[in-house]
Order: sequence, then structure tokens, then C-alpha cells
Amino acid sequence: MARPEVLDRIQDAEREADEILDEAKREREERIAEAREEAEEIREEAREEADELEQQRFEEARAEIEAEREEILAAGEAEREQLEAEARERSDETVEYVVERFVEKVHA
Repeated sequence: MARPEVLDRIQDAEREADEILDEAKREREERIAEAREEAEEIREEAREEADELEQQRFEEARAEIEAEREEILAAGEAEREQLEAEARERSDETVEYVVERFVEKVHA
């Protein structure tokens, strides 16, 4: 094979190698871009899931607090009713005691 032909083949091979390298670089850049995009999508999904979980926990905590509040109010209402009943039962005794003390003071 003559030198010019060999030189042409070498140049063709170098051009082909350059094209292969350029294509590989483009593919690499595309894959990197796709990976970054996919990573951003994953981060966004994770943020959304975290927000949903936070909201769910907040609502559960609010429901628990409301249930506890209702229990406290019911217990307080029951205690108030009991105290009122006891006070009504003692009102006759109290009136009698006050009258006795009054009479004692008046006659003293």
C-alpha cells in the first residue's frame, strides 16, 4: 500500500475516532442531564411525601388533642355537677347553722 493511501486511512481512522469520542461525550452529557433531572424529580417526590406525612401527623395530633380536651371537659362537667349536688344537699344544713348562729348572736 502506498504511503498516501496509508496516510488517508490513518486520517480516516482518526476522524472516525474523533466522531466516536464526540458521540460518546454527547451521550455522557445527555445521561448526566437525565440523571440530574431524575434526581430532582426524586427530591421533589420526597419533599411532597414529607409534606403529606407532616400534614397527616399534624391532623392526627390535632384529633388527639381535641379528644383529650373533650375528656377533660366531660370530667370537669361531671365534677361540677357532683359539687353542685353536694352543695344543694348541704344548703339546708348551712341555712340551719346560719340561723342558729344568728339567734345565738341576737340572744347573746
